[in-house]
Amino acid sequence: MPMGEAHSGAEQRPAPSILVIDDDAQLRGFLREVLDQAGYRVYEAANGNEGSEQYARHDPDLVLTDIVMPEKEGMELIVELRRDHPTLPIIAMSGGNAGFSGSYLTVASKLGADAALAKPFTASHLLAAIEQLLKPRFATGR
Repeated sequence: MPMGEAHSGAEQRPAPSILVIDDDAQLRGFLREVLDQAGYRVYEAANGNEGSEQYARHDPDLVLTDIVMPEKEGMELIVELRRDHPTLPIIAMSGGNAGFSGSYLTVASKLGADAALAKPFTASHLLAAIEQLLKPRFATGR
């Protein structure tokens, strides 16, 4: 049960929301399915520009972004989100190019990502990272 769901006697809050940003439509669909089944509200974007627009429209509780994308890359998006929303939980993910995934994720962490996932990752690894970042936020209220 996600942290936003009510426990007996507690005031009910909407489920936490997550913005998924990745240019791979198949991966976005998989992530949506995993997150929907876990009880999260999910918004999607195919690149950093769309991600910025969706963030402004929906004000999600967490952003999960790819690094290497067309139009606006994840690194640029992470810098902008961290500057404008310092407490927003951000998870960077990358399959990298020719084995550079680890380097991209290290840089993403230095630029402000709270967690980094190398593709491919398991659904349980993703959900654990999300839970770890959202737990403090929902324990004290947003």
